[in-house]
Amino acid sequence: MFQVSSFKNFMKITLSIIKADIGSIGGHIKPSQKLLDAVENYIRKNGKQLLIDFYIGHTGDDIAILSTHKRGVLDEKIHKLCWDAFLAGTKAARAQGLYGAGQDLLKDTFSGNVKGMGPAVAEMEIEERPSEPFLMFAADKTEPGAYNLPLYLSFCDPMHTPGLILSPKLKQGFKFRIMDVSYTQADKIIELNSPEEIYDIAALLRDNGRFVVESIWSRASGEQVVSASTTRLHNIAGKYVGKDDPVTLVRTQKDFPATGEILSPYTIGHFVAGFMRGSHNGPLMPVKKNSSISFFDGPPVVNCLAFSVKNGKLTEPADAFDHPYWDYVRNNVSRKAEEIRRQGFLGPAMLPMSELEYTGVMETLKKLEKKFKIKK
Repeated sequence: MFQVSSFKNFMKITLSIIKADIGSIGGHIKPSQKLLDAVENYIRKNGKQLLIDFYIGHTGDDIAILSTHKRGVLDEKIHKLCWDAFLAGTKAARAQGLYGAGQDLLKDTFSGNVKGMGPAVAEMEIEERPSEPFLMFAADKTEPGAYNLPLYLSFCDPMHTPGLILSPKLKQGFKFRIMDVSYTQADKIIELNSPEEIYDIAALLRDNGRFVVESIWSRASGEQVVSASTTRLHNIAGKYVGKDDPVTLVRTQKDFPATGEILSPYTIGHFVAGFMRGSHNGPLMPVKKNSSISFFDGPPVVNCLAFSVKNGKLTEPADAFDHPYWDYVRNNVSRKAEEIRRQGFLGPAMLPMSELEYTGVMETLKKLEKKFKIKK
């Protein structure tokens, strides 16, 4: 992290996460230390005039760059810095013969920002509170809709967030911005308010593959509380090139849900798309920071790092899922994963055809279709 001189309180800063799979040891397990070092060294050398602070870590085989700066969201120079850092990492990955080197870098040339180029992006510009805690979620082997249920429960359900009953400001509810990610001509967004429209919100968010939470805003203050990535890689590439591996930023405490209220839904281990070849359903397992991928190229995993930030300067991360309670949750999720994997390729164990149409199964079906005969 950079050491910087102090800024005055209540400054406006931008929190940015940009994350990509650019190479992994032994398949889809984890990036090498040389790959991580190449990305970090590039940011450290070239980001001094752009960033206030940064943190780099990995979830499974994906590398995430968290940064703070004063340049706003979708800033070309910030995105170019991270894109070039991933290119430097890709070079290191190829030199080591890592699998999937540069896998998520789907475009040849940088075009202003990395949205639509492969990497997952979550950003928000905020005015710092006197105490500004936030959570950084990063998932691997799953899609952006994996956050739909946890975000719905944390911001709409007092069974997980008693603050919706106990806090006058939380009781005023939240504005959900939800994106139809199947629409590829532009960003297609709907805004719905809780608590009045929670059933409409639920009707959309039940379809993880199509409708995805893009952001959440406090109706009491108008401040943004959540920013989530919405990238679908197959929409960009037109074929299966790996799962989307989304990231999310969530501000917590005081007039927003507490950290424990945001974490509560992750005890469920709800079923999401992903797992092997991105073509199966599996339970989302909360894991410790810098965890690797293993069983059946999975299971789908998510980690959560908690930070505080002051004048744009980050604390060291606190690992939100590194607690004995989450070992119990991981055991339960492992049992769920084993049960659905026993069903193999059949029925709900695999994804519906709407998701599999980007895989090789469609070629098989086309060949078989020619062999069908109408029985007279």
